[in-house]
Amino acid sequence: RIEFMMRDAGLALVLTQQGFAERLGGGVGDGPLEGPGPRYMYVDAFEPATPVAVSSPASSAALSFAPSFAPSFAPTSAGDLAYMLYTSGSTGRPKGVMIEHGAVVNFLRSMHVEPGINAHDRLVSVTTMSFDIFGLELWGPLTAGGTVVLASRATAVDGGALSALLDQEQATILQATPATWRVLLESGWPGRPGLKMLCGGEALPRDLAARLLATGGELWNMYGPTETTIWSTLSRIRDAGEPITIGRPIAETAIVVLEPHGTPAPPGVAGELCIGGAGVARGYHARPDLTAEKFVVLSFGRSSPQRFYRTGDLARLRGDGRLEFIGRRDHQVKVRGFRIELGEV
Repeated sequence: RIEFMMRDAGLALVLTQQGFAERLGGGVGDGPLEGPGPRYMYVDAFEPATPVAVSSPASSAALSFAPSFAPSFAPTSAGDLAYMLYTSGSTGRPKGVMIEHGAVVNFLRSMHVEPGINAHDRLVSVTTMSFDIFGLELWGPLTAGGTVVLASRATAVDGGALSALLDQEQATILQATPATWRVLLESGWPGRPGLKMLCGGEALPRDLAARLLATGGELWNMYGPTETTIWSTLSRIRDAGEPITIGRPIAETAIVVLEPHGTPAPPGVAGELCIGGAGVARGYHARPDLTAEKFVVLSFGRSSPQRFYRTGDLARLRGDGRLEFIGRRDHQVKVRGFRIELGEV
C-alpha cells in the first residue's frame, strides 16, 4: 500500500528514518530530486547544527534536525494544493484526496470560533499524522497562538500515561476517537473540569457521552470525511439523554440530505448526506472517473449550482436543523476512526 501511494503521488522527496529505508525502497538518501524515484532524507542522520526540536514531555526523546538544504517559497493562493491524503479504496486501490489551501484556512477559522481555540489553549495531540484530523491538532492551536503538546505513541494508547500528561501539561483541549476516550476513562481518569473534549472519527455512543459529560468537561461531537477537509459539522453535547446528533455545518459549508431519486429529503426522512462549500476537495488524484462519481454539481429550485461531495453516509435532518447520523449506504466500516474498505482488505 505504501509503495502504491508513493508511486501514485509522484513524490520528489520522502522524509523518514534510516530504519525504514529498505521497506520504503530508499537508498543512501542523496538521490536526485528529478528522475525515476524520489530523494530520501533521514531525520535521524542530520547533524543538529541549529536544531528544530519537537518533543513529548512524556518521553526523553526529541526529534531534532538541521535541514541540509535551503527551501525556496513561492506565493501561495487559496486554490493551490495544500496536501494530499490517501484513504482506502473500495476497488482495492487507495485514493489520494487533494485539499487546497483555501479549504484548510476556512476550516481553521471556523474551528477558532466553534468549538473555540485561542492563544491560551494547550492542546494535547494524540493522533497519528496519517489521520486527517491531526491537521486540527497541529494547525488549530498554532494559528491561534496556542500551544501543541505532542504525545508519544506509547502515551497515546496508555490511559494512565495520557491522564498524567493531560494534568502535567494543564491541557485545555483533547481531540480523540471514541476508542481513545474509552481507554482514558477505563484507566480511572477523573476528568479535567473545563477541558474541551472533541470526539470524532466514529459515531459517539450515548453511554460514552454520559461518562464524558460526568467529568465536568465540555463535550463536542465532530463529523466530517477527508474529502471535505477534516470536520464539516459539529454539535455541543449537553445532555446524553437526548439523541446524539452531529449538529450543524461549520462556516461556509452547505449540507443536503438526498433521497434515492435525487431530491432533498424532508425533515425526519433518511437519505444520503452530501456536503458542499469551501471545504470540498479538488477531487481524487489521477482518478477522474471516481472524482466525477463522488463530486457532483447540484442545484435545487432557484439556488445556483454548487459542487457537493456525496459522502455515502446516511443521515436525517431534524426539525431543529440538526443532523442525525444513521450509518453507511455501502460496506465501508470504521476502525478506531480509520475508514476501511473491505474490497481493499
